[in-house]
Formats: sequence, structure tokens, C-alpha cells
Amino acid sequence: MLPLQVIDSFLLDYNVGQALLLGLILTTVATLPVSRKALALNTVLFGVLFLLTPQTLVPTHYLFLGILLIVVGPLVYVTARD
Repeated sequence: MLPLQVIDSFLLDYNVGQALLLGLILTTVATLPVSRKALALNTVLFGVLFLLTPQTLVPTHYLFLGILLIVVGPLVYVTARD
């Protein structure tokens, strides 16, 4: 087990937006083999998360990323064949 001070000093360099972005990347890679509809739903979910995250915790460009994901997600869902 790592001491909490080591974990805390590592996490202090990142903000909530970067953690959400890492989660988006990891879950996108995980849903690629499943289906495009699952990928689209994942995209919309993270778009909503980026929009609902308070702007005091993340920079403004994550808000625009959330808007982009909310627009792209339904397009991917409609074009999915499975």
C-alpha cells in the first residue's frame, strides 16, 4: 500500500476535468469492442458530466468539450447499425 501523502501529492497536479477526460478515454476504449450504440451512450453521458461539472473546479474549455460530446453522441447513435 502506498502512503496517502504520495497519492495526494500525485493528485494535486490534476483537476476534475482532467480526471473526467481520463475516464472518458478509458471507457471509450472499453466500449469499442461492444457496440457503437454503447459508445454513443458513453459519449452523451460524459458530455452531460462535463456540462454539469461546476466551472469553479474545471477550466472553461471542458464546458465546450461537453457541448461537443452532446452533439456528437446522438449522431453516432443514429448512424450505428447494431
